[in-house]
Amino acid sequence: MFSGGSGEAAMASSAAESAPAALAERRISWLTILIGLLAALLVALLRDRLWGAGLAIGAFLAWLNFRWLSKGLDALVVASTAQAGEEKPVVPILTYFAMLFRYGLIALAVYVIFIYLRVPLVSMVVGLCALGAATIAASVYEILHPSD
Repeated sequence: MFSGGSGEAAMASSAAESAPAALAERRISWLTILIGLLAALLVALLRDRLWGAGLAIGAFLAWLNFRWLSKGLDALVVASTAQAGEEKPVVPILTYFAMLFRYGLIALAVYVIFIYLRVPLVSMVVGLCALGAATIAASVYEILHPSD
C-alpha cells in the first residue's frame, strides 16, 4: 500500500477498494477478456484464424490498458488524499509519465504484431473495442441490479 503518507490515505485507499465502484471495475475487467476471447474464438472458427488472433490481441491490450488506467488513477487518488488540506497537492511526475507511457506501449505492441506476425491491423483495433462492449454490459447490469 502507500507507506509514505498518513493513515487517512491508507484508509481512503482501502475504502475505495471495497466500494461498489471496485466491483464494477472488476466486472468490466473480466468481461473485457470474456467478450474479446468469445469474439476471437467465433471469428477464428468461422472465418479467419488471423482475424481471430487480432481480436484476441486487441482485447488483451484493451484489458491491459484498463488495468494500467485503474492503477494510475488509484495512485493519483492516494497521492492527493495524502496531501489533503494543502493548497496545491503535488502528484509525482512518474505517475503522469506512466499514464502517458501506456499509450505508447500499446501502439508499439500493435505495430510489432502487425509487422512481424501479419495480423490484420483492423482486427486488433476492433479487439480494442471489447473494453467498450464490456463497459456497456457492466453498466446495463448495474442498472438492472443496483447494489445499493
